Amino acid sequence: MKKWYLGGSMEKEKSVKKGFVNKFLDFIEVGGNKLPHPVTLFFLFCVAIILISGIAAKMGASVTYEALNKATGNFEETTVKVKSLMTGDGIRYIFNSMIKNFTGFAPLGTVLIGVIGIGVCEGSGLMSALIKKIVTSTPKRAITAVVVFAGVMSNIASDAGYVVLVPLGAVIFLSFGRHPLAGLAAAFAGVSGGFSANLLLGTTDPLLGGITTEAARLLDHNYFVDATANYYFMFVSTFLITAFGTFITEKIIEPRLGKYEGENEIDMTTISEEEKKGLKAAFLVMIIFVAIMAFCTIPSNAVFRENGTLKAWTSNGLITSMMLFFLLPGIVYGYVAGTIKSDKDVAKLMAKALAGMGGYMAIVFTASQFIAYFGYTNLGTVIAVSGASALKSIGFTGLPLIVAFVFLTGFINLFMGSASAKWAIMAPVFVPMLMQLGYTPEFTQLAYRIGDSSTNIISPLMSYFAMAVAFMQKYKKDGGMGTLISLMLPYSMCFLIGWTMLMIVWFLIGLPIGPGISIHL
Repeated sequence: MKKWYLGGSMEKEKSVKKGFVNKFLDFIEVGGNKLPHPVTLFFLFCVAIILISGIAAKMGASVTYEALNKATGNFEETTVKVKSLMTGDGIRYIFNSMIKNFTGFAPLGTVLIGVIGIGVCEGSGLMSALIKKIVTSTPKRAITAVVVFAGVMSNIASDAGYVVLVPLGAVIFLSFGRHPLAGLAAAFAGVSGGFSANLLLGTTDPLLGGITTEAARLLDHNYFVDATANYYFMFVSTFLITAFGTFITEKIIEPRLGKYEGENEIDMTTISEEEKKGLKAAFLVMIIFVAIMAFCTIPSNAVFRENGTLKAWTSNGLITSMMLFFLLPGIVYGYVAGTIKSDKDVAKLMAKALAGMGGYMAIVFTASQFIAYFGYTNLGTVIAVSGASALKSIGFTGLPLIVAFVFLTGFINLFMGSASAKWAIMAPVFVPMLMQLGYTPEFTQLAYRIGDSSTNIISPLMSYFAMAVAFMQKYKKDGGMGTLISLMLPYSMCFLIGWTMLMIVWFLIGLPIGPGISIHL
């Protein structure tokens, strides 16, 4: 009986040979994990950015492109130069911005606030009771698809999926006697790799649509891109990503990981009477809370609406709501089930949850500096504009151009995490260019979203990458960036290629990509 564990250690007969995929992933993992600890690695990245920015600025590196002026809503020609971190201004920025870079790093507060609620929910026993219920009522064959699908659907709730579903995926898999890292990978793939897909409209749709509208108006002053522009395609893509994510998890990731030898913290015995009472009380609180939140968000004059929209709430308040969604039922469950005796126990559970995030905060400290330095130097913008110019100059037309655009976007996404920031740079180049070739701006936006989503899960510059590393280390103490990248690379490549193939089929058949929206002008 052979056993294969993540990290390259494997007990097997010498006659058994690994396939090419596993050999390649082993190479990625072993090579990646030979690198220093993620904290040290991001520090070295910072040093590299300082040196590169100094050299590039000295050489006069710059790009000129059409940039969106947020004040006027128009695209204007802008020249961006690489800013050196080795000048007086750069050195002052390094020292003066360090605190702000760390405390202002968006995922830091998001994750810590979310963890407070989840920590109480887990510590009170509610999480394990819920998992028992899931295990007893969900077919084992369906659980992978359920985790990936839930991850894809979570993007309607902005970044909440990263905080909730990624660690929850690991716990669910562990409860089924499966490797927790496979569950983490499946959830992460759905949440981040499938970020653009959904059965419903999310916050990304109007955001990208607004930028596409302005880019299209460089040629047609009356053009307007609706939020539903890519709805049909992204609806179908949800099932595609779910199918791919399920296949990769069960056929590549789990066989490679082998049997998990760590401790299963969830006792899968019969649910006790105290747990049943606690679950009923917690479920009642959940229903009441959801009803209150619906009252505060759905009506046109709801308290969380500003100027008729929920933009501010979905960007910031949603995470607070998610915290309360877990915190309140967790407290009620604890009191009913007898696991929480007083408010002191609640405070202890909160403190315990936050204490477990020490490793994450250490990684975030250096990661946040690296991402901030990258933004300050304008290197990401230079790479994006240079890549766009290079593709434009090749002279591709038709499908080859569209496919090349998808892959270019996926590559640039490794260096620029923000979907809207990249699109604000690339849209004024490619939207008018492809309009002149007979393609709608909506189709160009669709192609961009495929590339932008597919490589999220392998980019260290993606805001929640450090969080995924920290969650992974709970189950594999010696795991590093190489471990996570080797886990996620099969998903990334499969999503990129498979999603692009769907786009090609859609293109050849000529199906509408959204309500009343075609591929061709």
